[in-house]
Amino acid sequence: MVLNLSCVMDEAALSLGTIDVSYLSSSVEYAVTRCKHSSEEWGECNSRPTVFRSATLKWKKWKETLLSRKRPFVGRCCYMCTPQSRDKLFNASIPSLGLRNVIYINETHTRYRGWLARRLCYVLFVQERDVHKSMFASNVTENVLNSSRVQKAIVEEASLLSAAGTQPDLKAISKVKKKARRILQEMVANISPALIRLTGWVLLKLFNSFFWNIQIHKGQLEMVKAATKMNLPLIFLPVHKSHIDYLLLTFVLFCHNIKAPYIAAGNNLNIPIFSTLIRKLGGFFIRRRLDENPNGRKDVLYRALLYVHIEELLRQQQFLEIFLEGTRSRSGKTSCARAGLLSVVVDALFTNAAPDILIIPVGISYDRIIEGHYNNEQLGKPKKNESLWSVARGVFRMLRKNYGCVRVDFAQPFSLKEYLDSQSQKPMPAMLSLEQVLLPAILPSRPNDVVDEGTEAALGDSRDLSNEPFRRQLIANLAEHILFTANKSCAVMSTHIVACLLLYRHRKGIDLSKLVEDFFSMKEEVLARDFDLGFSGNSEDVVMHAIHLLGNCVNITNTSQNNEFFITPSTAIPAVFELNFYSNGVLHVFIKEAIIACSLHAVQSKRYRNGINGVSPNLISQEQLVRKAASLCHLLSNEGAISLPCQMLYQVCHEAVERFIQYGILLVAEQDDQEDVSPSLTEQQWTKKLPEPLSWRSDEEDEDSDFGEEQRDCYLKVNQSQEHQQYITFLQRLLGPLLEAYSSAAIFMHNFSGPVSETEYLHKLHKYLITRTEKSVAVYAESATYCLVKNAVKVFKDIGVFKETKQKRETFLELSSTFLPQRNRQKLLEFILSFIVL
Repeated sequence: MVLNLSCVMDEAALSLGTIDVSYLSSSVEYAVTRCKHSSEEWGECNSRPTVFRSATLKWKKWKETLLSRKRPFVGRCCYMCTPQSRDKLFNASIPSLGLRNVIYINETHTRYRGWLARRLCYVLFVQERDVHKSMFASNVTENVLNSSRVQKAIVEEASLLSAAGTQPDLKAISKVKKKARRILQEMVANISPALIRLTGWVLLKLFNSFFWNIQIHKGQLEMVKAATKMNLPLIFLPVHKSHIDYLLLTFVLFCHNIKAPYIAAGNNLNIPIFSTLIRKLGGFFIRRRLDENPNGRKDVLYRALLYVHIEELLRQQQFLEIFLEGTRSRSGKTSCARAGLLSVVVDALFTNAAPDILIIPVGISYDRIIEGHYNNEQLGKPKKNESLWSVARGVFRMLRKNYGCVRVDFAQPFSLKEYLDSQSQKPMPAMLSLEQVLLPAILPSRPNDVVDEGTEAALGDSRDLSNEPFRRQLIANLAEHILFTANKSCAVMSTHIVACLLLYRHRKGIDLSKLVEDFFSMKEEVLARDFDLGFSGNSEDVVMHAIHLLGNCVNITNTSQNNEFFITPSTAIPAVFELNFYSNGVLHVFIKEAIIACSLHAVQSKRYRNGINGVSPNLISQEQLVRKAASLCHLLSNEGAISLPCQMLYQVCHEAVERFIQYGILLVAEQDDQEDVSPSLTEQQWTKKLPEPLSWRSDEEDEDSDFGEEQRDCYLKVNQSQEHQQYITFLQRLLGPLLEAYSSAAIFMHNFSGPVSETEYLHKLHKYLITRTEKSVAVYAESATYCLVKNAVKVFKDIGVFKETKQKRETFLELSSTFLPQRNRQKLLEFILSFIVL
């Protein structure tokens, strides 16, 4: 019998709220509640995986709060790319400042006391915020129109309207100027301090009605405040998960007397009434596609207006907020960066619009997004255009629900000038294409696969932004660097952990007590990997809170044994898609280990299948494992950044293997077993085809690196204990949906007949995956999400499976000559399947 446990869950949520540190104003106030557990020190967590610890945890451990454990401080600058920024704005006391709930406002946050102050504390609080008109940009429209670049673009646009070969007349120039002014009316924001205050009061009311809390780290805000005093433009670059992101960041900054940023928003939000409100709060609208001319010609005028507008804001030392992903993530993972606006910022610095620019990546995490889910789009239905009615309906829907906790994390600000200077001073080899990197691994027997330096995109000797290939790679690396930092700064929420455990550990269901035990263990694992949590409280209450928020995605029944609740994930396709969305919030914590676990299976299965003379099939070459893991990293490159661009991917995989050895999952073979084994002919061929270190996208290997031949000759064995085998299985399941989607796409390609439009092919492939799921053929129902379909096709294009042609702004796909033979498509499928545990 399915039970209605809303009352029980409300009590659990109440307990969660009363224990949560975000409701307390300072660390001193809750220090008396700290509980110390000597058996749960950091060292224990670092020594071995505890997610699936077989020993039952005692009840008192379930009651532990995070107050007894030092939280990791996330978001520090990269010590390789920005070492000077890493030492600025930070001191040893900042991590200990603790958390604060932004929407918890009372009379102590104002200058007044007494009964009336308590009743009017929200009004008094917003009235005391430091917001005034002189803080923001002035005369932006006129300054942009009068700039030399825009004037040149106006003349060029007018010449196209005049007769061929003639000079543009005044009438044509006047017409283009009117067009430019209309574009700027949409683009330029007109911030109203009064409306910011009013919106701050409204949001305090609204956020308190449908969020438990909005947590920020006071130490991170101290760094941001210190950055504002440097009289430099600040660029906030948050991850994008919900429409509420636009208001959330401005609200948090407003509450801390930090100037509101100008927010780059897509013109899909340019709807009546709502667009006026957005502009008054700092939003400016830009096209989704800069070039919207029907003839496909570049829109020189629009590009010039956008460029000069950004440059003018930076010249007036304004703050900007840019979403690098371009759109909200439909998968719960961070999407690949779109660096268009970021390139404008870099060019503005290059032209001395500002002496320097400070970059601030921002992580945002929700227990539950206000959109609830993106199931309609993941099921292949077209995205509905935003309208005033949809906005109003969304607000009313929000008021009837509770969306749990929110966490906003500001990474340490770093100097853009320092980053660009450091990149120009160190070697930056041309980035190899995915085809050059992966094709030798997929088709090792091809005779003409050797990567030639002549096939690489030459960067040239010049190390400044006038060198276009260098500029493009530099900006791409910067965007990837920022998104990786922002994603690593995102706190893991309770719904993320519960959804992950239900999908990839207890898909057939689990007793509530066991779920709480595993939740506690996984929470410890997240902290041990230097990722922060967006919740606190005793584990049982937090789990009940998460189950309540996941709603219909989770079924609760009462078992006859011990009268205990039995928790199972719903098997309905939309419910599985939704659970997968929230589960992906914890994927970035374990992604490297999951890649090693899947690569471990690939290497083991190959050794058992082929056999190696004179060597036990249980022995695994560390060098082969690292190479296999690196190839899987490249295959999954569209699923989010796995490492920083300044890191050597080969070394990142090597360090992940070392962690497996540290955990005891992999054991170093005895000296007697460390036989010198010659690699097979196939392995020799593809090793020669990939030059070191360029094949692993390295920037520079540390001189202190202990990479050496003695490590590459190391052989390993897998620990066969049940505990470690369960952990490996869990990691392999994490990547199961991704690999199943890719392998299914490879199977579907066997009957490919082209050319076919990319839109039509995506639709047919998605329909095929949905059919597999509906017929219960798919192991993971979530492998049929539309995001994975698009990523799989994009990877196949990057590998060189498909050849693209453009016809009337429509992209058509056909098989490349390399993959026309059926045997090569079969090898691609076998390569992907080698990582999947069936």
